[in-house]
Amino acid sequence: MDPAGACIDLHCHTSASFDSLASPRSVVAAAARRGLTHLAITDHDRVDGAYEAQAAAPAGLTVLIGEEIRTRDGDLIAVFLERAVPPGLSAAETIAAVREQGGLVGIPHPFDRFRGSMARGEGLATIEALAASVDWIEAWNARLIVGNGNQRAAELAVAAGVPGVAVSDAHTTLEVGISSTTLRGDPSTAEGLRAALADGPVLAMGRASAYVRLATPFAKIVQRARGQRRVCPDAAP
Repeated sequence: MDPAGACIDLHCHTSASFDSLASPRSVVAAAARRGLTHLAITDHDRVDGAYEAQAAAPAGLTVLIGEEIRTRDGDLIAVFLERAVPPGLSAAETIAAVREQGGLVGIPHPFDRFRGSMARGEGLATIEALAASVDWIEAWNARLIVGNGNQRAAELAVAAGVPGVAVSDAHTTLEVGISSTTLRGDPSTAEGLRAALADGPVLAMGRASAYVRLATPFAKIVQRARGQRRVCPDAAP
């Protein structure tokens, strides 16, 4: 791989999530068309969609098995998993469970007031304490369109000495890769990604149209009708 050529999106959802209708096959096809070399599939509290995406990935695209995990303290992102980490643990317990699998951990949209973010309410002290123990912080989340959450997240990353990344947080194929991070090195393994992040990521901070987000409530309705609901604690597949 070209040492400057790794382009990764570390936060992306498929129809395995309760709030997305984008099939794993369509997501990886979109990622390849947009020039990504690596894509983390991070469905809510499950990894089956990530495995399906990995099996369908075209040549030149590496899919990382990941998960967006709902903890008691707010959401975390994990990659390089073998199995799902159950929701409902504390943030510290969740990080420990990810580390047991040899995985890496990031903090998604930490200052988004409308999602399960670490800094909501009394979570600010929690996020400041945990920031130094994770591998990256989302300094730019393309779905954060209200307020200064991305700016605050970037400042937190600098203060904690943790790499900041840009992610799409895609829930539709239109959003895949709209934001991404360019890395030197090969982020195909946990060790490789950690080293590449430490070597200085370059952020591509795009944003999809706000109208794209209207697909999310529709997706929730459709998925609920299909019986695809949010995973409850102790029930992660």
